[in-house]
Amino acid sequence: MQGQRNASVPSCSLQSWTEWTCEESKFQTIFNMDSREFRRRGKEMVDYIADYLDGIEGRPVYPDVEPGYLRALIPTTAPQEPETYEDIIRDIEKIIMPGVTHWHSPYFFAYFPTASSYPAMLADMLCGAIGCIGFSWAASPACTELETVMMDWLGKMLELPEAFLAGRAGEGGGVIQGSASEATLVALLAARTKMIRQLQAASPELTQAALMEKLVAYTSDQAHSSVERAGLIGGVKIKAIPSDGNYSMRAAALREALERDKAAGLIPFFVVVTLGTTSCCSFDNLLEVGPICNQEGVWLHIDAAYAGSAFICPEFRYLLNGVEFADSFNFNPHKWLLVNFDCSAMWVKKRTDLTEAFNMDPVYLRHSHQDSGLITDYRHWQIPLGRRFRSLKMWFVFRMYGVKGLQAYIRKHVKLSHEFESLVRQDPRFEICTEVILGLVCFRLKGSNQLNETLLQRINSAKKIHLVPCRLRDKFVLRFAVCSRTVESAHVQLAWEHIRDLASSVLRAEKE
Repeated sequence: MQGQRNASVPSCSLQSWTEWTCEESKFQTIFNMDSREFRRRGKEMVDYIADYLDGIEGRPVYPDVEPGYLRALIPTTAPQEPETYEDIIRDIEKIIMPGVTHWHSPYFFAYFPTASSYPAMLADMLCGAIGCIGFSWAASPACTELETVMMDWLGKMLELPEAFLAGRAGEGGGVIQGSASEATLVALLAARTKMIRQLQAASPELTQAALMEKLVAYTSDQAHSSVERAGLIGGVKIKAIPSDGNYSMRAAALREALERDKAAGLIPFFVVVTLGTTSCCSFDNLLEVGPICNQEGVWLHIDAAYAGSAFICPEFRYLLNGVEFADSFNFNPHKWLLVNFDCSAMWVKKRTDLTEAFNMDPVYLRHSHQDSGLITDYRHWQIPLGRRFRSLKMWFVFRMYGVKGLQAYIRKHVKLSHEFESLVRQDPRFEICTEVILGLVCFRLKGSNQLNETLLQRINSAKKIHLVPCRLRDKFVLRFAVCSRTVESAHVQLAWEHIRDLASSVLRAEKE
């Protein structure tokens, strides 16, 4: 009947409507961050960030908290009523900062660098304000097109072969992934799809399940664990190739594994070469391995997550020689090129290898320009659908530093690592474990693994500097990675004096 209320819609009395309106008005009164308030609070936050970074050297680099510390400091449920901005800011120092590991402290020498610069932070603010979800060109044309151009800019800095650049009509191109782990997984899945389709085209009776059981991928025994994880997710076998005395994968060992597996009826389809391993920054022999992959029709992926940034310097570009043999190449500007996380740069020679593997085209994502051949939709290049406007960070950093400024930054870190190496070599109690090429020094006390484990425990317990270890064959080794944008020779000297003092204490205790 006309005018009859839908039974599924609850009634709302005038009194309840009035109460709701009053509550909404109260909420707007309490929480009213309009553009004027945002300007004020934004300036305050910029000041807080600048003060934090200016004073980071005075904070303990590693937090003095136990697991679960934070839960006791905050309520068990979200507040029903809005809280003030001032209360939140006070809680940053009270609750958050005590549990922060200060990655940008000049006394942070663990893992590898994580990039940070003021231009990138400003670009991230703009990215958050624009707030587009750039899965396609139509979703935000500038988001797609700037990424394509920035990846070409960066590719030219690295002197990548023309085949990896999008240009105006190239078959290749670059894409920003979230991490090197994602890039490896994307490459593996694309290689898997390409190989299966090739084999089924030749033998249509072969099922995907039958082929999957026979596919096998290869990487060095020094490769990052993310390569093994990619194989786990991709449902294929991953085999570790024994590295040589310099922790490098060589042609003979790879060839032996390929021949053995082909004789056993397996199908090699994917090889990962690492340039700058996590443990000791060693380099697989790309000039040897590359031609084998091309001869065998195996996809070659290069993981240069850390070291890749250094290739913009002419004196380090030789480390990338052989990239012309690769099907895909990846490194992380968010490690060492002053572009804040996340920004992992990946190039492919043939973008159709990716788009044909990941293309899903529901009607709600289509647009009138997608078949024009003039643009790309990055949703077909990656695992997730949505993506942030990450190329803004590259655009800001590349323009405000320039190539020469970025090269100078890399060279400074390498110089500091050689300074630390020289200090270690002057103390006969210590040994350098691998060649120092870029910004990482692997060293240890001459003696047992237990001795070095004790030294590392003392170092990190003191919380003046922060290091992490690696294991090279049967040796427990300390890693000293030059990380912070603000690190200087004085910080390296102080870190070494601290290590020497603690080493003396450990050695005395061992004799007692």
